[in-house]
Amino acid sequence: MANYIAALPPDWPGGFWVHFGVFTVILLVFVLVMALVIIYLERRGIGRFQSRLGPNRTGPFGLLQPIADAIKALTKESITPAKGDKWVYWLAPVIAFVPALMIFAVIPFQDGALLADLNIGILYVVAISSVSIVGIFMAGWGSSNKYSLLGAMRSIALVVSYEIPLGLAIIGVVLLAGSLSMNEIVTSQSIPFILLQPLGFLIFFLAASAEINRSPFDLLEAESEIVAGYHIEYSGMKFALFYLAEYCEALAICAIITTLFLGGWRGPVLPPILWFLIKVVLVFFVFVWVRSTVPRLRVDQIMDFAWKCLLPLALINLFITGLQVVVWPEGLPWMVVFLNLAIMAVLILLWSKLFKLGGGRVEV
Repeated sequence: MANYIAALPPDWPGGFWVHFGVFTVILLVFVLVMALVIIYLERRGIGRFQSRLGPNRTGPFGLLQPIADAIKALTKESITPAKGDKWVYWLAPVIAFVPALMIFAVIPFQDGALLADLNIGILYVVAISSVSIVGIFMAGWGSSNKYSLLGAMRSIALVVSYEIPLGLAIIGVVLLAGSLSMNEIVTSQSIPFILLQPLGFLIFFLAASAEINRSPFDLLEAESEIVAGYHIEYSGMKFALFYLAEYCEALAICAIITTLFLGGWRGPVLPPILWFLIKVVLVFFVFVWVRSTVPRLRVDQIMDFAWKCLLPLALINLFITGLQVVVWPEGLPWMVVFLNLAIMAVLILLWSKLFKLGGGRVEV
């Protein structure tokens, strides 16, 4: 706390608590507004991918459609299962939603423009993002519905499985940056880490897609799966909180990818915060692109992909990164970019030949 207060500029009015309050309000407004923006962009984008218009009736170009959806959710009847655990049932959406907001406390929008520049920033992100698993389990348990509980356990198994390769991909970035601070990770990227860590970026992107229930890992929306998953008994504003949490998590992942691999706010000519927002939107567009084009996987294929493909590739990537850091302790040269791209291509080709995900029809 003392170090944080000492880092504030001497002319900052009000000291620590005013700084904390102002940045908290800014973060809340930013996250909620951006969540509405990316919901609109996804619906319009998927409409174009599917040769249709998408939302275009509510407001000019359909811009007010997310607000109309929010009003509809607020006015819907909120139903609580008669035999459910009331406190657990009510708290689950909040516990699923709040961690997505807390992640943004350590995301640097430009140099020094963040709520708290923790020296363990990325460790904080990993720890806080794991709390949402508790909300998923609470929703399944508190609903007093066997299908909801089974859906929750399936989602928890998926998240826990993909946490491991995701964490290993992050360690590769930490080795290159030499710091756990999100701000220092950005400042250390004279060469964007997506070029020095192409395999690590791919692993992180796929594991993060599974963590936030994005296609092709979105088991909850699969017509062949167990009803609607852990939130089958939720309606009204409580369901809207789960829906909003999913997009806030997607926004957080886009911001983390921008920070870890794309150089954060760094870029020529334009203001730093504008570069940050452009990169976040571009990463989200890739998520939308994948959702629109890649078919959904079965649950057994998803688990095989985590343990047989991503985990060993993440371990190999970590070993190669550690070796390169030892060979070039002062920083990796540009020639390593082409070397790592070649290694990624060879490993992906090799793994595609050695390991096959379960295909065909599965009888249960």
